Amino acid sequence: MTRAQLVEQIRKKGSYLCVGLDPDLSKIPAHLLASPDPVFEFNKQIIDATHEYCVAYKPNLAFYEALGPKGWESLQKTIEYIPKDLFTIADAKRGDIGNTASLYAKAFFERMNFDSITVAPYMGEDSVKPFLEFKNKWVVLLVHTSNPGSADFQLLESKTGRKLYEEVILKSQQWGTPENMMYVVGATRADKIGEIRKLAPEHFFLVPGVGAQGGDLEEVSKMGMNKDCGLLVNSSRAIIYASSGRDFAEAAKRESQKLQLEMSKYLEQNGVT
Repeated sequence: MTRAQLVEQIRKKGSYLCVGLDPDLSKIPAHLLASPDPVFEFNKQIIDATHEYCVAYKPNLAFYEALGPKGWESLQKTIEYIPKDLFTIADAKRGDIGNTASLYAKAFFERMNFDSITVAPYMGEDSVKPFLEFKNKWVVLLVHTSNPGSADFQLLESKTGRKLYEEVILKSQQWGTPENMMYVVGATRADKIGEIRKLAPEHFFLVPGVGAQGGDLEEVSKMGMNKDCGLLVNSSRAIIYASSGRDFAEAAKRESQKLQLEMSKYLEQNGVT
């Protein structure tokens, strides 16, 4: 998917919502466990209920890999079921060099046809560039996450006086462009989003942490939005586990619609219409 196509979807739907598809067999409604493929059945109903209100889906691969070969089958069926005009993110957090990175890229971009993949930048340029060689595909680079351990490395100061995550943002702009690279910025650090926006004024940010993790959508939107919106705000548990009963899909629909309505207001306030 191109940047223009993504922006068109955002404007068309009045939404920059990304729904995280993180199916946990211990949490999905019990009646689905009798299905031949409970994970896919859960995802299918979530997608049916939410696709009107979101512009992207982000399966976290851990939830599929943990199930072995059957989990990979569920993931493949899920990615094929998602409407083709919606942006897809393989939350795989890959990051290796040379032929290994190239093969990861082929797996997710050619075999599974994801639009993007999350990549860890720790190993540097040659671990990221292979993902950037695919037309109309995106790297979503981890730069400033909101987990407690993020301070171990991300906040270390370099010789320039900048934090390590700032160096990653500046350096990586020599590898990719706003047309094929996004940055992961945790919603629970909304104060940092404005600072990062100054370092990367044109790039899209994938912002996890709104909802169950406590991120504030209004603050994130205020600090992070640019002329094209420039945000994909992810919500997983608050949507997909809004109910544990037979009404789980309807509850997911209500939660996603509520977020979409709020997002539409912020897009209008910022002139992204």
